[in-house]
Amino acid sequence: MNRKVMITCALTGAGDTVGRSELVPVTPEQIAESGIAAARAGATIIHIHVRDPQTGKGSREVAYYREVVERVRAADVDVIINTTAGMGGDLVLDPHNPTTFVEGTDLVSGVDRLPHVEELLPDICTLDCGSLNFGEGSLVYVSTPDMLREGAKKIQELGVRCEMEIFDTGHLWFAKQLVEEGLIDAPAMYQLCMGIPYGAPADPLTLAAMVAQLPPDAVWASFALGPMQMPWVAQSILLGGHVRVGLEDNLYLSKGVKATNAQLVERARTIVESMGASVATPDEGREILALKPR
Repeated sequence: MNRKVMITCALTGAGDTVGRSELVPVTPEQIAESGIAAARAGATIIHIHVRDPQTGKGSREVAYYREVVERVRAADVDVIINTTAGMGGDLVLDPHNPTTFVEGTDLVSGVDRLPHVEELLPDICTLDCGSLNFGEGSLVYVSTPDMLREGAKKIQELGVRCEMEIFDTGHLWFAKQLVEEGLIDAPAMYQLCMGIPYGAPADPLTLAAMVAQLPPDAVWASFALGPMQMPWVAQSILLGGHVRVGLEDNLYLSKGVKATNAQLVERARTIVESMGASVATPDEGREILALKPR
């Protein structure tokens, strides 16, 4: 298997993980330093969320993104920068009065999820390609077709590469529709997000079925959560994809052993190389993704 595999490291996410591991980066400085360490360990791409430094909760604050991105760009590392644009889709309903939105709701338009992208012009930003019952309780992640078309058009106008996040088969169907409508530049980039309740389950048959539905020129990666993270690296490589690891998706290097982002990248690199592939450098990743020069 003589091919280049891109490793994305998802640095912190927005989930409730800060209290479960002291190694999850929270402040902009910590997130940037963790990204720099991941790049030094071999990450081709770093995927950036930010958190409120006081509460540890996920944030859309542009100033936090600015500090992270500026610190990474000023460091002596080369890495492709990928920022989330998924924040601002949380709708929490009162199950007994579902016309009432309750605490935890953070819902804005497709374009209003992008001010940090417009200011900072990362190499890549994400587009979550559909709505989803997100876990237990009453949280729905909202990403309607109109919101998605609006967001995709804005991302395209900014000259930023769009990574389409696919949580279920219907999301993939709509993502391909965006490409067909000319709102996503080819070669389109897909991230198959597996095992996130309640989207596509993390099992090999489901992954294979989703890969079979991708366009022939698709650039794709896949990931799964928790203890499935490293087996999923191997699954993705076997099916011709790229890979994602990081503390957004998994806190442990092995049972009971908490990980850093750099350690997870190193483990993924070992798997890539043991399977006869090699890790793509950032320059090689830019070529694979046809990224526009900055």
